[in-house]
Amino acid sequence: MSPLFLLDTHIVIRYLLEPRKLSHEQNRVLNQAQRRQQFVAFSAVTLLEIVAILSSGRFQKDVRIEDLLSDVQADALFQMLPVTYEIANELASLGPVLRGPADRAIVATARVHRLKLLTSDQRIINSKLVTTVS
Repeated sequence: MSPLFLLDTHIVIRYLLEPRKLSHEQNRVLNQAQRRQQFVAFSAVTLLEIVAILSSGRFQKDVRIEDLLSDVQADALFQMLPVTYEIANELASLGPVLRGPADRAIVATARVHRLKLLTSDQRIINSKLVTTVS
């Protein structure tokens, strides 16, 4: 069964480490996907962002990068979507609304695969470039 939702990087991190920080609607979507044994997707760019976030010290919990990446890989709920030429083309067409390359790649991935994006990033939500669940 194909995924219906794409997870922003912070949603992946919160799901695994701080589930109480997910919104009610985000929790509902993730719990429903688990019950239905339906994948939720994340962009391959998310792996790089996880490493950058944890390496920078911006994340307050003491977490080993290797452990979190292993948890992502082992979780049957997740399906990783690669960055493709089609996604790169979509990223180029987004315009200047979003500045961060990772955010742009994640939004482009959601658009190409026609997925709703679970995010708490207000810039992405306000951009209206993709349907979001916040």
